[in-house]
Amino acid sequence: MKRHCFALDLKNDPALIAEYENWHKAENGWPEIRKSILDAGIVDMQIYRTGNRLFMIMETLDDFRNEEKAARDAANPHVQEWEQLMWKYQQPLPWASGNEKWVCMDRIYQL
Repeated sequence: MKRHCFALDLKNDPALIAEYENWHKAENGWPEIRKSILDAGIVDMQIYRTGNRLFMIMETLDDFRNEEKAARDAANPHVQEWEQLMWKYQQPLPWASGNEKWVCMDRIYQL
């Protein structure tokens, strides 16, 4: 298993943040999105929030490749629709490059 950590900001608007959280409740998630996550070799995913900053932890199979998941997502109309909907709430980190949304974080400490 491998762990991947990412960060992203939400637009700093309490109403939009509440909507975003509502979309991420289990009963509101799209089954096609869950399937695409699992099919990519992601075995667990958690998103945490503080203020408008999001932190995502993904546990994946050892052979998981983020580039391969991105290519599959680009070809999946359901994922593209979901990403377009989520962009209403999200904004890139100031140091994100190009169309990058979730920015991979580097581990700097481990006990």
